[in-house]
Amino acid sequence: MKLLLCITGASGVIYGKRLLEVLSEKVGVEVELIVSEAGRDLLRKELDIDYEEIYQMADEVYEPDDLDSPPSSGSSLYDAMAIVPCSMSSLSKIASGISDNLITRAAAVFLKENRKLILTPRETPISTTWLKKMYQLSAEGGVVLPAMPGFYHDPESIDDIVNFIVGKILDSLGIENSMFERWENKDL
Repeated sequence: MKLLLCITGASGVIYGKRLLEVLSEKVGVEVELIVSEAGRDLLRKELDIDYEEIYQMADEVYEPDDLDSPPSSGSSLYDAMAIVPCSMSSLSKIASGISDNLITRAAAVFLKENRKLILTPRETPISTTWLKKMYQLSAEGGVVLPAMPGFYHDPESIDDIVNFIVGKILDSLGIENSMFERWENKDL
């Protein structure tokens, strides 16, 4: 599987970092990475790490302003794209067809090529405008997978909550995982 992972400037970069950690350990999964400028800032603010630390886990890294790179073209074959976390600005631009950076351009390509596109917004509450944009993306084939953790798996730490969302993203990608206790395994 060849995956394009993007981290944008929404709070919750821990989700993108954890997803990259898990994917980098999966055999047969190639991960290419784009981190927006705001995403880089949030890695420092929220996780106290430099963005170059996570670059080491990716197979390829692209600059967010490099519109000549492979993700800009439909002739570059990818299995899926995940934007984790996805800022509401990025989500709104993608829904409106605005391709002003590599992340929004690649997302437009994925939509036009009918490839799996997962967007993980974290913002709350959600305005009517944003709900409409999410609906538009869903109607076009995008998967809107908000960072809304369940609690039936009895999380004991922030890591458990993060792993729940990452597990749901992996499920959407069709990648087997045991990131959280599933409902069918739950003793009631």
